[in-house]
Amino acid sequence: MITRAEANLRRTGAFSSAVITEGAAPDGTTLPLTLSVVEQTPRRVGAGIEYSTVSGLTLSGFWLHRNLLGGAERFRVDGEITGLTGSTGGIDYALSAAFLRPATFRQDTDFYVNASAEQLDEPSFFQRDAHIETGIIRRIRDDVILEYGLGYAAGEVSDSLGDRTYSLFYAPIEGTIDRRDNALDPDSGYYANLLVSPFVELGGSSSGFRIVGDGRIYRSFGESDGITLAFRSQIGSIIGADAANVPASYLFFSGGGGTVRGQPYQSLAVDLGGGNEIGGTSFFGAQMEARFDVTDTIGVVGFVDTGFIGADDVPFENGDWHSGAGLGLRYNTGIGPIRLDLATPTSGDDAGKHLEVYIGIGQSF
Repeated sequence: MITRAEANLRRTGAFSSAVITEGAAPDGTTLPLTLSVVEQTPRRVGAGIEYSTVSGLTLSGFWLHRNLLGGAERFRVDGEITGLTGSTGGIDYALSAAFLRPATFRQDTDFYVNASAEQLDEPSFFQRDAHIETGIIRRIRDDVILEYGLGYAAGEVSDSLGDRTYSLFYAPIEGTIDRRDNALDPDSGYYANLLVSPFVELGGSSSGFRIVGDGRIYRSFGESDGITLAFRSQIGSIIGADAANVPASYLFFSGGGGTVRGQPYQSLAVDLGGGNEIGGTSFFGAQMEARFDVTDTIGVVGFVDTGFIGADDVPFENGDWHSGAGLGLRYNTGIGPIRLDLATPTSGDDAGKHLEVYIGIGQSF
């Protein structure tokens, strides 16, 4: 109980250190406890940069206040620009704000309010969207988290199905188990996440469920566990609604750094004929990496990725596959590796004919 109380205090982000020390001897029926904390600097500013030959340059930044109202409330504003110098449509813009109040109702529950506005100029669609969401984060255990909330989204979409607007309520329910030894550079353990989000359009013209799952497993062996095998599987489905009745960003695409490296960004979609395409209502992806430590700071990686996009709500039916493979280099900075991946398509007419470059921080998954 004391260990978990210390973890809860550190988790708020308001303290860099929190230690609870038991007294030397019980005092009657109570045990004296001494709480020692070191406060974090209340404000923080950060920035990030990422590059790939497909999506181009991504610039991001944030401003964070760790103790906004004096109760360890956290308020964060993020901004991001994606697609600079890239070939993935146009430039995407996103601005978001997030408020989190720890220990609401009970010590293991947090209350949150998130709001965002974004413009997505993607190869297959153009979308402007704004949404607001509020809910609860319940930490059942340190590595088991349940989130549930209620949100509202509105926007406009232009794609191969035409121009349309949407206005819908949604209720996300998300569960996460994270038993990796290190989130940025895992050598062992596993990670599983499942998001089920029922939605209904204002006016009741369309309703359904969006389901997204992500599972990862890591195993190390050899001298000093210098070889790590990493596996990832992703799955997604839109149930109960047609592609024309949901935001384009709800639909699924494959290709690029988050799905199939080597294949062009969002290159796999549902072909409508005549050069027109839209996102699919089902998705499956799998990635496998073999990571080898050359020295304490240098590592090399070999990887194979594959992805499926379908026009039905059940993956593996009425759709297409594609794949990619490549090699990567890792430089361990102590807080996480700097990642350089070189990949090429292994399916389609362009198999082996071009090379894509991906640069980032942390392992790819």
